[in-house]
Amino acid sequence: MTAATFLSYLNIAGAEITLALSILFISVVDMFFGDRFKNFAYRASMFALVVVFAWLCLFGDSNSGFAFQDMFVSDHLSVILKQTMCVMSLLAMFYSRDYLKSRQLFKSEYYLLILYATLGIMIMISGHNLLSLYLGLELMSLSVYGLVAFNRDSPIAAEAAMKYFVLGAIASGTLLYGMSMLYGMTGSLDIATIATSVQQQGISSLPILFSLAFLIVGVAFKLGAVPFHMWIPDVYEGAPSPVTLFIGTAPKLAAYALTYRLLVDAMGDLHGQWTLILSILAVLSMLIGNLVAIVQNNVRRLLAYSTISHVGFILLGFIAGTQLGYEAALFYTVTYVVMAAGAFGIVVLLSRDQDTDQLAAFKGLNQRSPWLAFLMLCLMFGMAGVPPFVGFHAKLAVISAVLDAGHLWLGILAVLFSVIGAYYYLRVVWFMYFDEPETSLPLNIAWDHKATLSLNSISVLALGILPGAIWALVSLA
Repeated sequence: MTAATFLSYLNIAGAEITLALSILFISVVDMFFGDRFKNFAYRASMFALVVVFAWLCLFGDSNSGFAFQDMFVSDHLSVILKQTMCVMSLLAMFYSRDYLKSRQLFKSEYYLLILYATLGIMIMISGHNLLSLYLGLELMSLSVYGLVAFNRDSPIAAEAAMKYFVLGAIASGTLLYGMSMLYGMTGSLDIATIATSVQQQGISSLPILFSLAFLIVGVAFKLGAVPFHMWIPDVYEGAPSPVTLFIGTAPKLAAYALTYRLLVDAMGDLHGQWTLILSILAVLSMLIGNLVAIVQNNVRRLLAYSTISHVGFILLGFIAGTQLGYEAALFYTVTYVVMAAGAFGIVVLLSRDQDTDQLAAFKGLNQRSPWLAFLMLCLMFGMAGVPPFVGFHAKLAVISAVLDAGHLWLGILAVLFSVIGAYYYLRVVWFMYFDEPETSLPLNIAWDHKATLSLNSISVLALGILPGAIWALVSLA
């Protein structure tokens, strides 16, 4: 490799290289001085993510192109997803600080695992080759398995991690089998070459259709779409609350990228074939997710089934199969992870002092902390799709996209399921404002925690009033 080639790679993949070097540096320093500088890993990890985010803002768009023999691509879509990814990782680290300290879990390994998962997701987002996509996926998955089992003294966490690992391994194997079939049929691992080969062979090639089926199963598992959703409620409930925050937000960005690279970029000519399958998955996800969420009394299981229903809405954008549809799906994904991060952040805060994740913990929250109750109200209204919160624009965008594409029945079902889903979000609001609190313990919230939560939650309202800011970014992807 010449110096010029290395510099070109550095320009295109500078964010990933910076993050990888940061992980190496933090690991070595922590190995020798971890006991003397207990906060080092936390502060250094936050700083590394800030540097990566700044790099993406300054050079991300101007350094678009391919690197590493076209295995890695940097485009506007990848820059948006990586910037959102950095913000989500920063929020996950910040919201978890007090929780981990209160349970003697404040260890450097936690932050290193989040950095490894972030690096894996960023590699997957920029994957332009089946190998780089799969390597990024595995780096993310292995790190997340470790995070779920981070509290080694908790049998629930161990059970959740084992279940996640076994089902995740099966899904990864299915995805890998689909990739290997695709490689066998096209003779290439490159996404662009595969797309050309699929176009030449057409939709009558039975082996390619088989590989498509295996790829969709793998993607559906990573998204958490019905009927590949069974791991989500158990993992969300069993993992430590801050870990639930991370796996409930960041991997959604990776799943969007994986779906886009495999289905749209590589197999776009088979849109008619995968649209039917995705339509079934979307309807089932919206139906099962919303109906089962209604009867949940555990807030983390409620948010888990809520996630499943939101996946159904994200799939609607892909089903449309138009540029507007892909932009709507990206808009929905980005706004959803922002709303979910705030909601899980409040759950982490409420379960910090008393180990409860029941919905009853929200009863009378307005009497204990009116401001925190208002922030949760913004998040619940946003996720329910109540105007003018940003969730309304996200739902409107994907429904408009499927209607424009001629899928009237999907649009009608989406509206119906949105109305059903509003019930359990408004139930949380009812608990906060119209029920008596079950405890009179004061909520002691650090000022920086309160400020971050406020910024996170108010942005749901602000972006709803001025959605053009996100649309302007998304439309460039």
